[in-house]
Amino acid sequence: MCAARKAHTAFGMNIIYHDIVRKSLEQEAAVGATFYANLDDMLRQTDCLLLATPSNFSGRPFLTAGIIALLPRGARFVNVARGSLVHEEALANALDSGHLSAAGLDVHAAEPNVSERLARMPNVTMTCHNGGGVVETNIGFEQLAMENVERVLRGEEALTPVNGHSMGREKQRMDGGAVGVGNGQQTQETNGNGHTSHGMNGMG
Repeated sequence: MCAARKAHTAFGMNIIYHDIVRKSLEQEAAVGATFYANLDDMLRQTDCLLLATPSNFSGRPFLTAGIIALLPRGARFVNVARGSLVHEEALANALDSGHLSAAGLDVHAAEPNVSERLARMPNVTMTCHNGGGVVETNIGFEQLAMENVERVLRGEEALTPVNGHSMGREKQRMDGGAVGVGNGQQTQETNGNGHTSHGMNGMG
């Protein structure tokens, strides 16, 4: 909710959002956020759409011509998630037609290359996803790494095992148990399909 807090404080924007897991009432109250269980309903009320979500495993983009059509004419779009989540030609078409008034892209579909068409547009701002370089992010990485090490040394499960599903299958194999591929795939699918979209109203 960091971006929502900044937008609410700096621009007086009304925050509406959609996510697979609703934020706490305290978090919502801090920025006056309204939760929408239905994504389409939220999009129809959104003047500025901020996409902040992990990439999905299907490879399908989230922002398509169909999604863009649900936004009010003149809306803005900002992507700080993953470039693969945006159909860049559909985005460019919407900017050309005026359905979208502007776009801010911190990530790109074919990195390190960027869309030449989008790059030529005066109403598109492009950056290079350098948020990971801030001090707070580096401190967070270090803290998380040490917490993982400490938990494993105590015989506990790591907070963020990068190959947890593989380790589970290997343990079953070593124990002589049957191995099913369904568990690991289901975990990835469930974690990968959640889109967090913040709709922000009131930006002048």
